[in-house]
Amino acid sequence: MDIRIQYEGFVDAHTSRAYNFLVLDVVRGSRRFTVVVPSESFRTNSLKFQDGPSISFELLKQELDRETQESPAKALLDIAATDVQQYMQRHFQRKRS
Repeated sequence: MDIRIQYEGFVDAHTSRAYNFLVLDVVRGSRRFTVVVPSESFRTNSLKFQDGPSISFELLKQELDRETQESPAKALLDIAATDVQQYMQRHFQRKRS
């Protein structure tokens, strides 16, 4: 699959932060996606605002990798608590001495 994912910025709301992406796809054309991260994820976890684009990109990439002709990727995705936990484990797991 020949696609490019471009980060276009975010919109900060009272209860969430929405990260916007433009996907350039040779087969399906240009599409826009939004990944929503609840504000609570930044307060109750070790997730930092700087991690927002990265965790959102990863979820969007997973969704695009799973899509088929019959089941296209959703344009609006939500980050769940389990997504945050898995992200933190992958990127910030402490190394043992």
